[in-house]
Amino acid sequence: MKCFASDNYSGIHPDILKAIVEANADHEISYGDDTYTQRAKKLFQDKLGNVEVLFVFNGTGANIVSLKCCTLPFETIVCAETAHILTDECGAVFQNIGCSLMPVHTPDGKLTPELISPVLVHKGNVHSAQPKVISISQTTEVGTLYSIDELKALCDFAHQNDMYVHVDGARISNAVAALGKDLKQATIDCGVDIMSFGGTKNGMMMGEAVLIFNDELKANARFYQKQSLQLYSKNRFIAAQFLALLKNDLWLKMATHSNEMATLLAKKMQKIPEVQITFPVQANAVFAIIPERVVEPLRQKFRFYTWDYQTNELRWMCSFDTKPEEIDEFADTLKSLLANV
Repeated sequence: MKCFASDNYSGIHPDILKAIVEANADHEISYGDDTYTQRAKKLFQDKLGNVEVLFVFNGTGANIVSLKCCTLPFETIVCAETAHILTDECGAVFQNIGCSLMPVHTPDGKLTPELISPVLVHKGNVHSAQPKVISISQTTEVGTLYSIDELKALCDFAHQNDMYVHVDGARISNAVAALGKDLKQATIDCGVDIMSFGGTKNGMMMGEAVLIFNDELKANARFYQKQSLQLYSKNRFIAAQFLALLKNDLWLKMATHSNEMATLLAKKMQKIPEVQITFPVQANAVFAIIPERVVEPLRQKFRFYTWDYQTNELRWMCSFDTKPEEIDEFADTLKSLLANV
């Protein structure tokens, strides 16, 4: 069955699968002291400069390790009400860190200094949890994109208020591709303190990288990684995937392709009068509303998720392996259902 449900549904890029097999050829030192891990870290450092790199299993783990580095139990994390750490991680922040989350309503999934300012009114008040981190997703959970200027403004605001900026970068590759900048320009140069660099949603079997730019946050990071069950004894099998991902900018090529497929899908949908696209299509996600009568018949052939059951809003995701002919088939099927159901 063709899938537009999630970029997690896709398989493993052949180059990455090959890298896993090659890493299996001999014995290597465990717990990240292997040659593959050191080489993968060096590739990130070549791109980003003085960065601490930790490899972890998954996106939730990456967020937990990152946010542990930034917070004490009496502090709180400011995030959008749609943030993955709030809506999709089963209370992992509360359970594993002990601090709270402070959700902020946004019209487009993006936080701004103006939206955050009101929640800082009790900063310094001993009776209130203390805002310490602004956590954003780039791209956001509704597929929108922080511009370079928007991210810089947010980081400047955070640092002026003695706060850190954390980026959930599960889809940071798609964001960098869409921005037309390099990874450094789109992250550390904007003032980001700590972030994840996603691999699972962009052609890897498993694994994310935690990238720590702010020296204050590096001291205890490896201890938090171990304590959070994210230190893999055979870490070379995560690192080898990143070696393949970063080689010749494979990560960027795959993200560019998935973004282009979403743009193509949006163009096809815009030609169908009964389809309402609900958010700007800026990366690899399309959010839309279609007549309710055709949702389930369409889902019989193409998997996808309902984003908002109250409004019948749907989410269609494109991946590194999405093909133009699959989008053509999706559009043709939807048009046929609208005409006949």
